[in-house]
Amino acid sequence: MNTALWIVAGLLCVAFLAAGIPKLVGGKAKISANPQMAWSENFSDVAIRGIGLAEVLGALGLILPPVFQLWMPLTAAAALGLAALMAGAVGTHMRRKESFVPALLITALALFVFVGRAFLVQF
Repeated sequence: MNTALWIVAGLLCVAFLAAGIPKLVGGKAKISANPQMAWSENFSDVAIRGIGLAEVLGALGLILPPVFQLWMPLTAAAALGLAALMAGAVGTHMRRKESFVPALLITALALFVFVGRAFLVQF
């Protein structure tokens, strides 16, 4: 179980860093240029950068505490925060009548890490 949690947390970390850094660095101008990011028209530049910051910090929170043996509950908190962020993404995609399945899958994976680290397996 611990191995599965590490694999999922690692994959989520890579995915959220890849998604969050462009939002944080480029903001709305860069994100809205991508046709797959049409949702960004409903958000301000500050909101998009905030989402990017939350994704980057959440990604780091999944991996860094156990690697450095620092405040382990942060990993479960980061996973829960990312699940909440992605639940918001599901709602946004549903409201826009877009496919929400990828966001729902990522939400489920983040919840898997949360439950695993908070209640089942300690590092």
